[in-house]
Amino acid sequence: MTASTPMLITFVVYISAMVLIGLFAYMRTKNLSDYILGGRSLGSFVTALSAGASDMSGWLLMGLPGAVYLSGLSESWIAIGLIVGAYLNWLFVAGRLRVQTEHNGNALTLPDYFTNRFEDNSKVLRIFSALVILVFFTIYCASGVVAGARLFESTFGLSYSTALWAGAAATIAYTFVGGFLAVSWTDTVQASLMIFALILTPIVVMLATGGVDASFLAIETADASNFDMLKGASFVGVISLMAWGLGYFGQPHILARFMAVDSVKSIPKARRIGMTWMILCLGGAVAAGFFGIAYFAAHPEVGGAVAENPERVFIELAKILFNPWVAGVLLSAILAAVMSTLSCQLLVCSSALTEDFYKSFLRKNASQLELVWVGRGMVLLVALVAIWLASDPENRVLGLVSYAWAGFGAAFGPVVIFSLLWKNMTRNGALAGMLLGALTVILWKNFFAWTGLYEIIPGFILASLGILIFSRIGAGPSAAMHKRYAEAELEYQQAQS
Repeated sequence: MTASTPMLITFVVYISAMVLIGLFAYMRTKNLSDYILGGRSLGSFVTALSAGASDMSGWLLMGLPGAVYLSGLSESWIAIGLIVGAYLNWLFVAGRLRVQTEHNGNALTLPDYFTNRFEDNSKVLRIFSALVILVFFTIYCASGVVAGARLFESTFGLSYSTALWAGAAATIAYTFVGGFLAVSWTDTVQASLMIFALILTPIVVMLATGGVDASFLAIETADASNFDMLKGASFVGVISLMAWGLGYFGQPHILARFMAVDSVKSIPKARRIGMTWMILCLGGAVAAGFFGIAYFAAHPEVGGAVAENPERVFIELAKILFNPWVAGVLLSAILAAVMSTLSCQLLVCSSALTEDFYKSFLRKNASQLELVWVGRGMVLLVALVAIWLASDPENRVLGLVSYAWAGFGAAFGPVVIFSLLWKNMTRNGALAGMLLGALTVILWKNFFAWTGLYEIIPGFILASLGILIFSRIGAGPSAAMHKRYAEAELEYQQAQS
């Protein structure tokens, strides 16, 4: 389909604005801390919306509405699990991680934090955790590039190869130039655009179908089981969907937002803003798919594209029900979701390569300016690898994305939680937790998927057991480790009072 001029203009204006924000952030970037963690200067509002936008990719506006459109409210369990997991992450991890990373060598990345927290002179923790980040996030980046390409392909009638570069170019540009500040500021704009689209669209769809009662009647007429939260669900299935929330404790791109906030005192306000944004967005996505059932049941003549691919339900509703200018803004929200997540993933990969490999092993005395430019080079390198992987959208490597979330959640989640809440955790426990979490996810996915149990559950449990058992084997924490932990915890507790 050839896009209308208003839609094209809207996309160009939106992308240009993101690149301009990147240029403005460039002028504020003086050192590596600025480039990969924004100089720990983010306020509550930016922290909250940046964490939300970096978390919610194109899945929020395409995958979730499509799943609800196809199967009804039974698909909303994953949204409930994500809300619970995100809230607990804000409550127990965010503030403590902010102070612990500062007290442990002013760590800028998770591998840096693990190394300093457990006094790992062997640097095994740094190498393994950085490798986990690079492998999983490069694949994640490839999926983001594919999602952006599909949006450009369907909206503007471009060939896939052209859409691939068009969709990735803007994200690469502002991430390359402006670093963490650019990513965080653009995330704030993108999060605002996403919530606008997800609140407005289901309301207009519902009104176009004749109101709440008429919409519910149409949905029930189409299939009464659409209202059944347990439709086709087993206990294992529901638990597996809810378990997606466990993944939050180990996602590096989300945890980086907690590390970058200007003060631990900003966390409670950020939590309230972030959770409100998340609940409204997830509720809007579910509602868009749910009321889409009613609309296309009443107007089957315009539902061909959705019948072919349910994930297009939001796109088609925007095109059909809105003025082309407004539709352009709404479709830009999908691009915003894709770009916000992709930019964060690119930056975390760049951080791992720059801070945890280049600076730690190759150039320990490199200047800040050198490190910033190496970071920019790493953004470009990872982006090119992701584009190469995405050049064949059917490449089976993209199938790994389905458990990359579980991989991070199981490999890093228990380690992060225990490191913040248990003073007696050791390097041996951290390494055992990471290895058991990552290996369990991979083995479970490949050999026990027939159970229907989401692989993050056994991965999280075994990683936690590994931490508890191996932290009691070998030497315990040093006096210096205990002192740093106690000082950081005291600062956190004082900030709460």
